[in-house]
Amino acid sequence: MSDLAISSLPSVSPDESSDTRVRLAFGRPQVLGLVFVVIGALIAFAIAPNLIDEQRTFAFEPPPDPLTFSFQPQTFVAVIGWIWIAAGVLSLAPLGITVPRRFTTIVQSVAGLTALPLVVALGLALSSSPMTNVTNLLDESLFLATPFILGSMTGLWCERSGIVNIGIEGQMLAAAGIGYMSYAVIAEASGTTWLWLGILIAVLAGGVTALLHALLTVTFQINQIVSGVVINLLALGLTGFLRSQVIVPSGFSSGQSTSDIAIPQLSHIPIVGPTLFTGRPIGFMAYGIVFLTWLVLYRTPWGLRVRACGEHPHAAETVGINVVKMRYQAVVVGGLIAGLGGAWFSMESQSGFEDNMTNSAGFIALAALIIGKWNPWGALAASILFGFTRALGSRLQFLKVSIGDFGIPSEFFQALPFMVTLVVVAGALGRAIAPAAEGQPYRPSK
Repeated sequence: MSDLAISSLPSVSPDESSDTRVRLAFGRPQVLGLVFVVIGALIAFAIAPNLIDEQRTFAFEPPPDPLTFSFQPQTFVAVIGWIWIAAGVLSLAPLGITVPRRFTTIVQSVAGLTALPLVVALGLALSSSPMTNVTNLLDESLFLATPFILGSMTGLWCERSGIVNIGIEGQMLAAAGIGYMSYAVIAEASGTTWLWLGILIAVLAGGVTALLHALLTVTFQINQIVSGVVINLLALGLTGFLRSQVIVPSGFSSGQSTSDIAIPQLSHIPIVGPTLFTGRPIGFMAYGIVFLTWLVLYRTPWGLRVRACGEHPHAAETVGINVVKMRYQAVVVGGLIAGLGGAWFSMESQSGFEDNMTNSAGFIALAALIIGKWNPWGALAASILFGFTRALGSRLQFLKVSIGDFGIPSEFFQALPFMVTLVVVAGALGRAIAPAAEGQPYRPSK
């Protein structure tokens, strides 16, 4: 470039360069910091002063002599409000230039976790009940998180191989209906051995619906979203037919479900033992599946091949990987996991099948997968969060929370998990990066 061309370029003063860096530094963490400041101020100065001054209590063990923590709602809520304000200020000062991004993320995450005790404390303060058992709430949260965990692992296997699967809802629903129908017809919905046979049939039903999804998307290369919608509608119609024409006429609309099991010694640990080490078998399997998914996908050559097919399928083909075969295998593995999730609904959470009993759990599981950034442990954490919101909605409804003379309707609490899903997914989008070849049809070059 000539000297004339160089001299014609606009000069940037040091002050202007600094201002540019400041403007560029005002990104997502700073926007979130502003949100923390505004909401924190609202909590500390508008909500907290208007709460009752009577003490409320958190119980951490079952009666008759539980460990308790008593608090004054005004002070407790105000402290959390100030924590949010502090987190927001740290995120903004000075607009992210001198504060490391990792530090900002940690501060915001810690502040965000205080939202859980905040909501419980507010619910207790706005009810006539003086106490609530937090341990039972956490226990119920882990229980209700089970289908979200299994559904998110289903999506992880599919999408890591490059196949979008919005048919998780239909796969779980079909498995729930077919599994329980088999249990009712074959064994009259009784007997532990037959119950586990029904669970096995549910798992296989999930695998069959996944095989259908793989056939449509991998072999016939139908749009993957359309294929998922078809599976959802097919499962809804099929299970409704099976319930009205097979299950109800059999006279065994309800029966035996799986029983609680306790891990020896560990289940006797005070406070956490009954919550973490006592539960139902499919619930324990869900956490085992998360570990196995991480182990296989990230620590084995086969898992590496699966992930390669979801990132660069044609590059994988050049090193001898059969992409079609790998995608079939991954989708079917995910379907088997979805089948176990369906069995949880009809043979563990309750013993019986109702129309559309999965209640959008498959879609919430997809949200957990996105929030977890297509990582098993992140998806697990997001699934537990959604399980907590569902349990919290039930708890607040039980406490009969009201604002003044206005009783909050039950429909609000039923919609709480979906509202949390929208808010959290909106915050995660833009930071979560899907596998590069996700949703793209693959045509072998040979």
